[in-house]
Amino acid sequence: MRAPLPPEARLELAALHASLSSPVSESMNFLNEVAQRFPDAISFAAGRPYEGFFDLDLVHEYIETYRAHAGRRLGGDETAVRREILQYGRTKGIIHELIAENLRVDEGITADPDDVVVTVGCQEALYLTLRALRRDDRDVLLAVVPSYVGVHGAAQLADMRVLPVRDSAAGIDLADLAEAVRRARAAGLRPRACYLVPDFANPSGVSLDADIRRELLRLSEELDILLLEDNPYGLFSDGSGPPTLKALDENNRVVYLGTYAKTGVPGARVGFAVAGQRVSMPGGVTRSLADQLAKLKSMLTVNTSPIAQAVIGGKLLAHGCSLRAANARETEVYLGNLRRMRVGLAERFPAGDGPEVTWNSPTGGFFMLLTLPFPAGDDLLELSAHKHRVLWTPLHHFYAETRPRHEIRLSYSHLLPAEIDEGLDRLAGFVRERAAR
Repeated sequence: MRAPLPPEARLELAALHASLSSPVSESMNFLNEVAQRFPDAISFAAGRPYEGFFDLDLVHEYIETYRAHAGRRLGGDETAVRREILQYGRTKGIIHELIAENLRVDEGITADPDDVVVTVGCQEALYLTLRALRRDDRDVLLAVVPSYVGVHGAAQLADMRVLPVRDSAAGIDLADLAEAVRRARAAGLRPRACYLVPDFANPSGVSLDADIRRELLRLSEELDILLLEDNPYGLFSDGSGPPTLKALDENNRVVYLGTYAKTGVPGARVGFAVAGQRVSMPGGVTRSLADQLAKLKSMLTVNTSPIAQAVIGGKLLAHGCSLRAANARETEVYLGNLRRMRVGLAERFPAGDGPEVTWNSPTGGFFMLLTLPFPAGDDLLELSAHKHRVLWTPLHHFYAETRPRHEIRLSYSHLLPAEIDEGLDRLAGFVRERAAR
């Protein structure tokens, strides 16, 4: 029998960082755990890229492509090439120039490569930005809710309070944003930025139209706040959508947060921040916000794996720095799955017949929302997984709380057509059974 731990070896959760006691800290673990415990369940929960085109051989090709590129840039010095890819590297990254070109080609964004910080996924980019903006307890972040779970988690790790801004059919309630800033300042707080996903938001799938984007940029100047634009899904559309906020940004109000987890190679875990905002330094000089993020990164992850960067850099080079072109097959899959979801839901929940179930209609991305006639929390997800073998995501996770809501998020990105059909059959069975109670 194991001897009890001496008192001095025990730690109390209440004595650890406050984020560990938050519902947000449990969200990812809970959802992953449910998926692992019910491996035969069809999952509309995971917001993962489609795996049908994954190819390990391409990883080696991408590294060789980047190696050749680095060799040309370094005048054929193989020792320098090996050092760049295999040694500790530049804190801000080694593929910053390729990222800037990628943004120019795919998004029409003009970015100085020196304003790009290559990060360990977009989550690190988000955390570094919030950590830099948070000076003391008065500094707060605004976020459109429901929001990506990770922004709540990153804010908690940065000890930064998040103030909600109402969602709307347009993607954001601009009047509520202005009022939230006014209330915060009246309370002695400093609203620093507003976080949002303008293209196919997680979890709603909603996109902002061009007029809303321009008005949001105008309002950010009026309110004197930054906009943190997170854009993981923007390329997965028919290409007819409006420009990114950053492409429209004429006054450097937008910090652009990006990732290659959806468009590049998820396992490489490469993201970035474009942060060209000027920071006044002692002595009257200015430096970029990107330089300040790099200072923080040097004490957090030191640098982003140069090998992982070489994989992403090689993929960019192989496709003329256009990941819109590189993901043409994936985009076709996602749009096809979205159409199948719409048709399948309409067939299983016809208007006026059975439980009242509605859904929104994004035009791209990975997600859509389903509104149910009953609140659906983690307990019902457990029931759905156990009895009906289908997974989905309760929306309360995107509000950083535990109160069940009537909406759930459905992700269709990684599924095959037959899995979507079977999954919707199972979901319909669950909804009808629960609604009949």
